[in-house]
This record gives sequence, C-alpha cells and structure tokens, in this order.
Amino acid sequence: MTTTTDVGFIEMRIAKVVAFGPPLAKDGFHAVILDEVSGDRHLAIEIGMNEAFWLGARLQGMQFGRPMTYQLAAALVEGLGGQVRQVRIDRVVDGAYAATVEVAGPQGARSVDARPSDALNLAAIVTAPVFVSPQVIEDGERRKEGDSGEAWLLRHALTAPAMKIMKDKAQ
Repeated sequence: MTTTTDVGFIEMRIAKVVAFGPPLAKDGFHAVILDEVSGDRHLAIEIGMNEAFWLGARLQGMQFGRPMTYQLAAALVEGLGGQVRQVRIDRVVDGAYAATVEVAGPQGARSVDARPSDALNLAAIVTAPVFVSPQVIEDGERRKEGDSGEAWLLRHALTAPAMKIMKDKAQ
C-alpha cells in the first residue's frame, strides 16, 4: 500500500491559530499555523473568523455543553461506521488551498473534498494526521515574500502568540 509520505507529502501538526485586528489588519486576519512534524518548515493558512474560533477553542481544550458543527460532523462519520484516517492539504485551486479528508468506512475508503479550515477542524477533533503537498508548501513560501499586506501578515503569523479565546465569549 502506498502511503501519503511515499508520494512526497509532508506530515504537519496544527501548532496554533493566530488573529490580527486593527490596526494591523483593517478587516481582521485569522490564520492557522502548521509545523512540520519531522523538520522545521511551517505553513500559515489564512482562514475565516468562525473557523479560527472553533479551531482555537479546540486547541485550548474548551468544552461546550452541546455538540458544535465540527463535533457533529465527526459524530456523523463515526455513527455511520466510519473513521477519518487523514487530512491532506493537497492542492491550490484558483489561488486558494483545497483539502481532502480520507474517510474509511464499511464500504471502503473515500476521499471527500473540503476547505482546509474545515478539514483541520475535523482533524483536531478526531486527532487525524495532517499532510501537506510539496506544491502547497512552496506556494505558502511564495505568499510570504514581498511587501504586500498579506505577505507581512503571513510572516508575522508564524511568530505571533496563539489566539486566546475567553470562556465567557464562547458561551
């Protein structure tokens, strides 16, 4: 059986979620930072505010009284006899990253297309491994180059502290 790392994918872990507001980012900027498991590469991926909130809450170990969206998705997969085997951020489509969630179930393995932020939220809940293609890593490096506002934010996201979610705001 060919594994993801056999075909050049890099195993990464979700390190943190960061957020910048005004004056650094007029409309707000949220990113998830992935760190290479067996190396020193990092990838910053801009994500939406809501996805950042839920991923940040999960990384902080916050619990909620009722299942939230990503917990529901994980429970549905499990309830149908499946298991999330891995998440791959595997391609760039129209300038945006795209992901694949590999699910094993009673009818075999299936690949499900996803946004990286959704796939990473799901991976965080079920503790599935995360893999990134070399082309996405290269694209991430290119996005950090230059003088644009986006490049500056992506570079600084790597060293910024993790976003803190206040419990009273999450309820």
